[in-house]
Amino acid sequence: MRKSVQEDVTGQVGWRFVAIYGLAYMGLWMALLPPIIEGLATRVRAMVPGHAADSLSLVVAAGALLALVGNPFFGRLSDRTTSRYGMRRPWLIAGALGGVAGLFVVARASSVAGLVLGWCLTQLTYNAQLAALAAILSDQVPASQRGTVSGVVNLSLPLGMVAGTFLMQALAGSVLATFLVSAGIALLCALVLAWVLPDHHLVSSQRARYGWREFFGSFWIHPLRFPDFTWTWSSRFLLYAGVAVLMTYQEFYLIHQLGCAPDDVPHWIFLSTLVQSGMVAVFSALVGRLSDLLGRRKIFVFATALLYALALLLIAGADGLPWFFVGMAVTGMAQGAYLAADLALVNDVLPERETHAARNLGIFNIASVLPQLLMPVVAPGILSVSGGSYASLFAVAAVLAVLGAWAILPVRGVR
Repeated sequence: MRKSVQEDVTGQVGWRFVAIYGLAYMGLWMALLPPIIEGLATRVRAMVPGHAADSLSLVVAAGALLALVGNPFFGRLSDRTTSRYGMRRPWLIAGALGGVAGLFVVARASSVAGLVLGWCLTQLTYNAQLAALAAILSDQVPASQRGTVSGVVNLSLPLGMVAGTFLMQALAGSVLATFLVSAGIALLCALVLAWVLPDHHLVSSQRARYGWREFFGSFWIHPLRFPDFTWTWSSRFLLYAGVAVLMTYQEFYLIHQLGCAPDDVPHWIFLSTLVQSGMVAVFSALVGRLSDLLGRRKIFVFATALLYALALLLIAGADGLPWFFVGMAVTGMAQGAYLAADLALVNDVLPERETHAARNLGIFNIASVLPQLLMPVVAPGILSVSGGSYASLFAVAAVLAVLGAWAILPVRGVR
């Protein structure tokens, strides 16, 4: 692999590139996550107040289905791109532009069907961008720096969530602005990364054939051939089932479980996101660096998945906002530490890195996206059986997070 222009004399990537890379991730999360946390629920409540929970589940699940397909599919296309502009750069820009279009449709929708259409377009195109972003870590960053850079990448997540939810609160008077300002920032950040990226170029003669077999292969890695990857994927899937419950149903939990006034909920969500994100930022950077120094990944993934389960139980048992905020702070500690170690770990066990990095990272990203599809389908049943108890829903999510901790133990190729 050729030496990239962002590398310093030691062969490691420079901090200028890492900072721009993190900003591109931050812009993406600013545009993509706040609608799941707050924006879509607010729009649904305004359209169908009597069926808000079920309608929100439909919108989120439909978008997650497109994300589920889109990330590995576009990852495969990125691995095969022979554009004069490089392999990753075209998808960075096209994905960010498509996200602006999708969020415009969401903002202008006058029905649940319109929300479904807009959110599906948003998820599909932003996951094309996400596939390219994920591959850049494997393309450009040496193994000795992946924990540190993963920590920076994960720092972008809380910063993006805080900035995005703040803008939604500050621009609440204009539905169009609440969605499109963040989308515009995401586009600008993607353009800056595309400008400085020393992208790899693939010549047509090196591109493998692509037919139906290869298409379906975009969604599959043989679990017995690559067991470490399989267990890592399973751990992420189980933990993110808990994350999906908290993100999707936080607004309804505050209204129905804690009795918050609907008009006050955007304020409380912003504050809870600020608390959570502060913890993600601190513990992501700390654990990412510590993981590199110790050369260990599994113990951090295991311990922090258990900590996330504890946080969900704290939220489930909260009898007021103070304990809810304590629980959110603990989720931030756990999620930041987990993601820093887990992202480095999956790059360490990634199969066929030289030829299929974006595709295989896209398959890994299914573990993050699939719970967004499944949990909105499962959650209404849990709520129905439990008499509408969001505490019971979060307790089930905690059990799944514990299973996510257990699933990392069989990994053998990484300490």
